[in-house]
Amino acid sequence: MLTVNIGPLMMASSHLVLLLSLFLAMLTGWWVGRHRQRNPEKHLFNLLLLGLVVARLAFVALYFEHFRDNPWKVIDIRDGGFLVWPGIAAALLAGLWLAWRDTTLRRPLGAALLVGLIFWGAGSYTLHALQKGTRLPAITLLDMQGNQVAIQDLNDRPLVINLWATWCPPCRREMPVLAAAQEQHTDMLFVYVNQGEGPGDIEHFLEKTGLRLPNILLDTSNQFGQLVGSRALPTTLFYDTRGQQVASHMGELSEASLAYQLGKLRAAEAR
Repeated sequence: MLTVNIGPLMMASSHLVLLLSLFLAMLTGWWVGRHRQRNPEKHLFNLLLLGLVVARLAFVALYFEHFRDNPWKVIDIRDGGFLVWPGIAAALLAGLWLAWRDTTLRRPLGAALLVGLIFWGAGSYTLHALQKGTRLPAITLLDMQGNQVAIQDLNDRPLVINLWATWCPPCRREMPVLAAAQEQHTDMLFVYVNQGEGPGDIEHFLEKTGLRLPNILLDTSNQFGQLVGSRALPTTLFYDTRGQQVASHMGELSEASLAYQLGKLRAAEAR
């Protein structure tokens, strides 16, 4: 499941795991440090912030070519561009430094970090295993001319499937990025599965923007999103030629974050 509904709130499953990990870490730190009145809550927030900043900077450094012409995009974290392990390493090193400076903080902060990391690691591994066990749904949709198209018949090369709608602002912003990537990566097939709209709305959008998007399919009843467990738009899914889901991305894609996901797809295809 890619998204989780909590009342009216919808969030990515990975984000929920991170929030729960932070909550458990805070609860553990408070419990262990309650006798000495040493609650490491503010330190945990600071370490999380440090980890996120380092993870973002590491991502920007790795994909700097995509940020060179538009440096302001470094702070636009809507693309989800983070490298996790550099962030974790920075947070742990900073946590060790804090514990070395303040001996009364060692037990509560150490226990909090341990519990938080264990829960995050277990949750992330579970989500990863579920994703690896997810296959391309066997579904037939209509193209813009009203012809039936079986999604699985398109899987003779790696597939990038984008769930979108014309009324969705981040969908509209990422369309030029996806269109440019399709021209560059001809060994992959980009498929745009529109959610809940008809040909008229889509044609109006294409005429207005001047975009050329081949392989548009109509999912008027939102079946595809339900099958892959995502109610959020945009959602982009990456499948190898075996029909195995390799990666997924919730939210808007930038050039850099798309390059990151395509790298995962190429690596999986090479195995």
